[in-house]
Amino acid sequence: MNSGHTVTVFGAYGHTGRFVVAELLNRGFVPILSGRDADKLRDLAASRPGLDVRPAAVDDPAALDRALSGADAVINCAGPFAATAAPVIEAALRAGIPYVDVAAEIEANVDTFAHFAERATAAGTVVIPAMAFFGGLGDLLVTAAMDDWTTADEAHVAYGLSGWHPTAGTRTAGAVSRERRDGRRVVYSNGRLEYRDDAPPTLKWDFPAPMGVRPVIGEFTMADVVTVPSHLSIPEVRTYMTVEAAGDLAAADTPKPAAVDEHGRSAQTFLVDVVVRSGGGERRAVARGQDIYAVSAPLAVEALHRVLTGRTRVVGVASAGAIFDAPDFLRALSPHISLELFR
Repeated sequence: MNSGHTVTVFGAYGHTGRFVVAELLNRGFVPILSGRDADKLRDLAASRPGLDVRPAAVDDPAALDRALSGADAVINCAGPFAATAAPVIEAALRAGIPYVDVAAEIEANVDTFAHFAERATAAGTVVIPAMAFFGGLGDLLVTAAMDDWTTADEAHVAYGLSGWHPTAGTRTAGAVSRERRDGRRVVYSNGRLEYRDDAPPTLKWDFPAPMGVRPVIGEFTMADVVTVPSHLSIPEVRTYMTVEAAGDLAAADTPKPAAVDEHGRSAQTFLVDVVVRSGGGERRAVARGQDIYAVSAPLAVEALHRVLTGRTRVVGVASAGAIFDAPDFLRALSPHISLELFR
């Protein structure tokens, strides 16, 4: 593919940002490297000769406008998104270009839907939050599993991670989210977000073979509780995380991800098991792959490619399942994700 489209990547030098830049280049896009740290941008550009470098801080609208000038779209990879999403979306609206981010922060994604839905729709442009492993992938899987159902009683998204070596950005984003919710945890129940002070339960989840039955942290809530209910009528949306991965995330001494292949991916593997129930019926979707950070890049870039080539269903702020043909999108990720649908 040789799209020739120019895409500003804000936070290009971050862990996920680097994967996004590489994916854009592999697919024929022309990345513009942007972010807050000029030195890190120059270091990245040294390994990617010929790419434009445009430093910008989120509290400098003029610099953001320069970073997006002439670009066909922007992908925001810079967390915490509580601080970066709104300023970069504002800049995208001023430039009249699509915006995609990889935010896993629940509150930041809620803010994007609440604050920009009307303006993005009026502008006739697209804003896609959480277009990443958490939020985007789960939403696509739930939407694909739903198929012709218009409503369901409950949706469950179980994350079978072999482990989780969090990036510095993940740790910072988690701290910001905990502060915003005063240390409480959040669940999506009875058709709304609810905040609770008790500890989440430890349960058993029967993952598809060969993983099998594993202990999971129940109500380990991720961005799917924002993306899925944004367009699907499901009053109960629950997410789960394998105990080992949750323990890695919680431990202060868990190291950062380490590359094990030529693509820079870590050895981490994942299995996402989605179960949707309506009345007495049950449908399931399963995705498998390697490295939750690396796989966020093809998710975001495939989304952007579809936006720029007119393969969207709506304008405004929308999650992946609302704006794209979910089964077709997931099949397009076959080099990165294996997919099974059980209806």
